Amino acid sequence: MVPTPRLWILIALGIPFAIVANILGAPHLLWGYNALLLVLAVVTYFLAPSVKGLKVVRTMDAVLSVRATNKIQIEISNDGVEQVIGVLRDEPPPFFEASRKEFPFRLRPGGITTFNYTLRPDERGSDYFRGCYVRQECLFGLVWRHSRLPFAQPVRVYPNLLALREFDLLKQKGRLQQVGIRKSRIKGLGTEFESLREYGEGDDYRKIDWKASGRRGKLVVRQYEQEKNQTVIVAIDVGRHMLAEVDGVRKLDRALDACLMLLHAARTAGDQIGLLVYADRVRRYIPPSKSRGQMSVVIEAIHDLVALPVESDPVRAMSYLGSRHKRRSLLVIFTDTDSPEGAQALAAVLASVRNRHLTLLARVADPSLLRTYDQKLAGPEAFYERAAAGYLVAERRKGAAIINGAGLHNLEAEPDDLASALVNFYFVAKDRAMI
Repeated sequence: MVPTPRLWILIALGIPFAIVANILGAPHLLWGYNALLLVLAVVTYFLAPSVKGLKVVRTMDAVLSVRATNKIQIEISNDGVEQVIGVLRDEPPPFFEASRKEFPFRLRPGGITTFNYTLRPDERGSDYFRGCYVRQECLFGLVWRHSRLPFAQPVRVYPNLLALREFDLLKQKGRLQQVGIRKSRIKGLGTEFESLREYGEGDDYRKIDWKASGRRGKLVVRQYEQEKNQTVIVAIDVGRHMLAEVDGVRKLDRALDACLMLLHAARTAGDQIGLLVYADRVRRYIPPSKSRGQMSVVIEAIHDLVALPVESDPVRAMSYLGSRHKRRSLLVIFTDTDSPEGAQALAAVLASVRNRHLTLLARVADPSLLRTYDQKLAGPEAFYERAAAGYLVAERRKGAAIINGAGLHNLEAEPDDLASALVNFYFVAKDRAMI
């Protein structure tokens, strides 16, 4: 039982009433006034309709996507014999950003109503909804009656799986350019002839089959399909370098989102996908496969990864991979290095695999560095910040030059562009038969 503002106002009105009662020498009038308010509050509290007949069903995806807008639906029904009027409050896990939590409702016996809102989790992991609460305003509006509906529900937060759905939807509609993926790369030039078809707007003239065009009396192009059953392996460094944050999010989380998009694109294209997770030792390894459930296996393997405050050992990781996988593959390594010395050491390690695999080093760029470097000098503090940012930018560029000079492919992109840049590289590699 929680007092409403109306009850507090009525109690406050008792102050001048008490003054008048004392002047008249009848303090018992005040006691009667307060007793009447108390009795009314208690009686109306117990007269409020029971919420035992209320049933709540919460509908959402089996797992939620981190830093994405996840849809939640609440269905509330009244199986009781009385009309219930109140406010339903859903309690998601703490620190989940909810678009709203409270929903006024009026349910007759047998009535059903639904509410929708969105949740944005900021971190991966497991948690649970604390339940639902109902607040009823009792008769005369003196008190609220709070009731808890025992409806706790576990929830798991994974990397951004909603982006994979968006990829599939846009691919079906031919609109992948909306997420930065060049549509022309998906068609590819390939090496396997598939069929002939009539020349259309936007077709490459180099694919025109002049002999077939002469026989048919109209332009005809050769249609190729990209070679399938190739292999894409992602190696993820979970050592101390991935503890750094970019715009408040750890680099590891940024890498996981891009990793999922790349592997999903490869699996959709009919290629084998595999995973290697390492730090000071190999933490997880999933052999390449093109089975239908391989993507689910990968998602389960990475959803709870955390960066560790240890020095990574890429030599050990590449030796482990070399002993278990011999076939040429696209090997994408998510790691980071902030110095030319670190880039030199990494290039020396990867020299052993660059001849066997098409090796790409993927790094998450920090846009705040460039913003700081480009800012106007407004005082001594800004001068030092710009100087520090300039030094870090220069060091990363030297590292990138060392990696490129070692015959390795290097890709450094800002968080919002990393996934599309990786997928574009993958399609280019397939088009040019680099894998």
